[in-house]
Amino acid sequence: MPDEPKTLDPAVRPARTSAPAATTTPPGAAATVGDSPAPGPARRLTLGLVTVGLVLAALNLRPAITSLGALLEEVSSDLHMSGTVAGVLTSVPPLCFAVFGITAPRLARRFGPAAVVCAGMAAIFAGLLLRPFAGGTAGFLAASALALMGIAVSNVLMPVIVKRYFPDRIGSMTGLYSMALALGTSIAAAATVPMTAALGGDWRVGLGVWAAIAALAVLPWIPLVRDRDRTATTPAGPRAEATATSRAAARATVRPGAAGATAAAGTGATTAAAPRITRSRTAWALGVFFGLQATGAYITMGWMPQIFRDAGVPASTAGVLLAVTMVMGVPLAFVIPRLATRMKSQGPIVVALGLCGLTGYTGLFLAPSAGAWVWAVLLGISNCSFPLALTMIGMRSRTGAGVVRLSAFAQSVGYLISIPGPLLVGVLYQHSGGWGLPIVLMGGLMIPQMIVGTLAGRDRTVEDEC
Repeated sequence: MPDEPKTLDPAVRPARTSAPAATTTPPGAAATVGDSPAPGPARRLTLGLVTVGLVLAALNLRPAITSLGALLEEVSSDLHMSGTVAGVLTSVPPLCFAVFGITAPRLARRFGPAAVVCAGMAAIFAGLLLRPFAGGTAGFLAASALALMGIAVSNVLMPVIVKRYFPDRIGSMTGLYSMALALGTSIAAAATVPMTAALGGDWRVGLGVWAAIAALAVLPWIPLVRDRDRTATTPAGPRAEATATSRAAARATVRPGAAGATAAAGTGATTAAAPRITRSRTAWALGVFFGLQATGAYITMGWMPQIFRDAGVPASTAGVLLAVTMVMGVPLAFVIPRLATRMKSQGPIVVALGLCGLTGYTGLFLAPSAGAWVWAVLLGISNCSFPLALTMIGMRSRTGAGVVRLSAFAQSVGYLISIPGPLLVGVLYQHSGGWGLPIVLMGGLMIPQMIVGTLAGRDRTVEDEC
């Protein structure tokens, strides 16, 4: 399957950003930067800023979580947290992602996606800067929530920005920022403990350092704040073409979601004509798949270092093992989206990743320290369900408005589903006195993940079902 999702009518295909113009400009319409074979300097600069912004943003979407996972024992001890409270702390990320992520489409319509991502990066910076100075658990949670709020809206809008600026390169650009996300995740996991030791051993310093990297991520988005025409909820293209197509859609007598209206929505329809996501079985399957993979990911990021430490692995090595798990996503997050866009159904990839996770959890249950490196690699491969889910979001809708809604729906539903997981692990660990039951829970969740992921990966779009 090509990187650009299909539309029903070539005449209404969203304008490519860099490919030669073919059928994107109607006869007699003036060519635009997006239609020309060689974009002008201003357009190249914009695309360059977006690319840099995507990479820097992705680098900062997980250190707030994995840096804490590496130091969770020290933070819990210093702030007098029980195992249950620590479980609540590891459940805060998906809770924030669900609550704040659903606001992203409305904010994007009002201010533009680039402006919202810029504000999100600023929130991450502020939260990471304030968190080390928290005087207690409540302050620590509040500062963490501020950073996670910025992560939440940025999570939702990353696929939207890729769809708008790079409609003909969805697979490669999704792979690029997924790779950067995995890199940032793994670096934070591996470097936090040794960096904390080098800076005097205070966990507050070790966590606060990541605010500096977050500050850098704000900069490339500042010039893009006013770039609302390009990042609006309608795909870019000649204004005259969009207006004409919108008028044609308004005159159409077919129901919303029928072929003509759906195709028109791809170039000029407003979000009012976007598909009603809650009617789509594919959207629900994608949301549940996103939620189950997120459950495994946040349990891994929050608890895996502690599992290894309790098995006798030194703290620094446990952090490196988490980094190995996360770094597996660096090459695979680039390969898997590109592979997925060339397949009619993504079900085989879903099953392969699920089997790796099931094997990894089985090994973690039977021999956590003896095969630690093997289990870390297998779980890292399994966690690449995240970039696969992001890619499927871009593929399961034909229109820009559909991608906005599908991204918000799938991620918000998914993160709501994932909230109980880390908390339940903490409760089971505290009351059972070991990691046996929590690991059985983690492994058992891989089976429904493979089932719903296969359903979400079928070759169809939400417009077909709404």
